[in-house]
Amino acid sequence: MYRSRFFTLLAGLLLAGQAAAEWHYEKQAIMGTEVHLQFWHEDEDKAREISRAVMEEFHRIDRALSPYKADSELSAVNRGAGAGKPVPISAELAGIVDKSLWYSDRTGGAFDITFATLGSLYDFREGQQADGATTEKLLPAVNYRHIKLDRENRTLAFDDPRTKIDLGGIAKGYAVDRAVAILQHYGIQNANVSAGGDARLLGDKRGKPWLVGIRHPRDKGKNAAVIPLEDTAISTSGDYERFFIDDDQHRVHHIFNPATGKPTETDDRGNENDNDKLISVSIIGPKGFDTDPLSTSVFVLGKQEGLTLIENLPGFEAIVIDAGHRMFFSSGLQQ
Repeated sequence: MYRSRFFTLLAGLLLAGQAAAEWHYEKQAIMGTEVHLQFWHEDEDKAREISRAVMEEFHRIDRALSPYKADSELSAVNRGAGAGKPVPISAELAGIVDKSLWYSDRTGGAFDITFATLGSLYDFREGQQADGATTEKLLPAVNYRHIKLDRENRTLAFDDPRTKIDLGGIAKGYAVDRAVAILQHYGIQNANVSAGGDARLLGDKRGKPWLVGIRHPRDKGKNAAVIPLEDTAISTSGDYERFFIDDDQHRVHHIFNPATGKPTETDDRGNENDNDKLISVSIIGPKGFDTDPLSTSVFVLGKQEGLTLIENLPGFEAIVIDAGHRMFFSSGLQQ
């Protein structure tokens, strides 16, 4: 009888262990978007600890890098770096600015965090934008060359006192990488973490690839494509994420062209003759810290220059949708 009870108890423990091994999910509103976390772990209590650690990292990054929080490090930099005296900054912010400047050089200024000089005057919820006179006046202050980063002493200054920076084109990609680093610290091997249009995939979906949908830029309820991926990052930039339609029926969105100080021109009418303008760009690569700024860069550059940029960067692929709603792939995906 005791032997029977022992094996019954053992079987119950084994089944309980199997039941605990499952996918764990978490979702929170952070960094102005929805952060989603999915990972596999065998212990439910430990999984809750891991979820808390990941979400707290997103909150920490948001507190440090948000341009909308007056007490963030980024806001302090924008207040002080143009005052003629270098501002001390953290190693983290120095690294992000350094990476941003690298992409500014690599893309001929298509990626430029000083877009905030004019971008900060736009309110997409209220349908407000900078007028022509203000844009013309402030445009000279939109130039990444105004940023003076002292890497050794970790200070930042702006040549033009009107210049401001915004890390919206790179911070979420950086954040999903940080989240994956935390998951790896806990020994997680299968996970999917995303923040808005930026996602990082750790391993596969336990024997199957992750299926990542690329939203149709003109139909919120549909995917333009579904891509099987594993152990990689993907970032998507589109003119549908934050926008409003102005009085002239033009789409005013959040991806700025630093050369004009205005949102990058797109065509909401599906003009097939205008085949270089893009309305959606997805970049696949090893880390979100790179795919995030690259998706913005390609969007600003347009189809021809943007795809050429990706072809010259080993390890990266692109999926773009032009103003005529046609989809194009970089050569590695075509194969």
